[in-house]
Amino acid sequence: MLIKSMRQFCLFLLVVTLMGCTGVPDNVKPVEGFELPKYMGKWYEIARFDHSFEEGLSQVTATYSMREDGGVKVLNRGFSKEESEWDEAEGKAYFVGDPSIGHFKVSFFGPFYASYVIMALDKKDYQYSLVTGPDKSYLWILARTPTLDQTTINQLLKQAQLAGYDTSQLIWVAHTAP
Repeated sequence: MLIKSMRQFCLFLLVVTLMGCTGVPDNVKPVEGFELPKYMGKWYEIARFDHSFEEGLSQVTATYSMREDGGVKVLNRGFSKEESEWDEAEGKAYFVGDPSIGHFKVSFFGPFYASYVIMALDKKDYQYSLVTGPDKSYLWILARTPTLDQTTINQLLKQAQLAGYDTSQLIWVAHTAP
């Protein structure tokens, strides 16, 4: 009886932990009126918070395309100057809820998912976005081109700061040829 109870408790903790990874950070609201077809294609990483999975990478891009199962194929790519080669990671993403809300769960490792929350977006032309993960240690500024005008950058930084992000920790991504 005790062993069965412990197993159920451990399963409960695992489910709660995994569900917590697809939540939305405090003071962040995913964009509404999201249109997935407009978001498809190639995005350039303008700035990011540092994480081991992108450490030392420049020329980072994310390319989104439809999967046969209705999800989104995610292909992240960056150049490692240290290794003199391109590094790629392929994942999959699915809406967490309503497809008109910019909130996905994304996985690069089997059954483990984390949030991909679009907190700002150029809803007219889909030329830039501000994205966070399951907590405030994740932040990306993305654009359809390798550069973004300073006025838009300032606007996105202000929105991130108002939501509680320390934007002084952003790494500005170089997009020059290797």
